[in-house]
Amino acid sequence: MASMNPGDNYMQSAIRNALGAYWRLFLFQGVIMIVLGVLAVVVPAAASIAVDIFIGCLFLISGILGLAAIFSAGEIPAFIWSLITAALSLAVGVLLIWKPVAGVLSITFLLTAFFIAEGVFQIVTSSAYRDIMGSSWGWMLVSGIADLLLAAVIILGSPITAVWALGLLVGVNLITSGWAIVMTALAGRKVTQAVGAL
Repeated sequence: MASMNPGDNYMQSAIRNALGAYWRLFLFQGVIMIVLGVLAVVVPAAASIAVDIFIGCLFLISGILGLAAIFSAGEIPAFIWSLITAALSLAVGVLLIWKPVAGVLSITFLLTAFFIAEGVFQIVTSSAYRDIMGSSWGWMLVSGIADLLLAAVIILGSPITAVWALGLLVGVNLITSGWAIVMTALAGRKVTQAVGAL
């Protein structure tokens, strides 16, 4: 059924043009994600600790920069809230780096919530844009379903599975998302070839 909203046609055209113009970049991104995902699946406990330390470093840097900005900027509206936010970010960063196993447990549960949201989003997107995505919409649907299944596994097996599950979840998510991006890039290449043949 054709869409009655002219904005939908513009959006579809913009997506088709972006896929056609940048399919090589999407393909490269997808391949890198698959390689990183395989590494994470092969050594999930190490990947879990690596993810925890990486996130800890992000919080630590954010807290340090936030405190530096607050004290160098002089008078800032809502100074106390900015100070509390920066200090909290610094403290979370230190805790995640200092106690990585405890951090892995916390991050695993947060990541599980993220995978649920991402899975729902990918399923809805694959259904909404399947007319312009060609055969690649099915791969996005599979990726969304895989995210929901992974979230269910971690919830049902917690807390025992949380030590290795973070790395495994990230790995499988990278593989399925990377594969969906590769298939979308290949669909974009077909669009470019079809336009070139005209």
